[in-house]
Amino acid sequence: MPTAYILVNCTLGSEENIINEIGKLSDVKEVRGTYGVHDVFVKVKSGSTETMNHLITTKIRKIPGITSTVTLVVIEEQGGKEKA
Repeated sequence: MPTAYILVNCTLGSEENIINEIGKLSDVKEVRGTYGVHDVFVKVKSGSTETMNHLITTKIRKIPGITSTVTLVVIEEQGGKEKA
């Protein structure tokens, strides 16, 4: 199951609305506001790479107030176990 972490930058004051909008999307497993270089952290798990790409490019990146994103696609064969 493809997984990606998305780091979102947005216009000042739009964070809460963006978090709410992203949270409504079905493949989004986690969305949180963050301090630092990026404003919002998003974890996505989709049924296919095509579905994940569509979600990121046509849904998340088009939310008003988002100014940029950095997408980190997980290499499923590398790394440890996911913990609760």
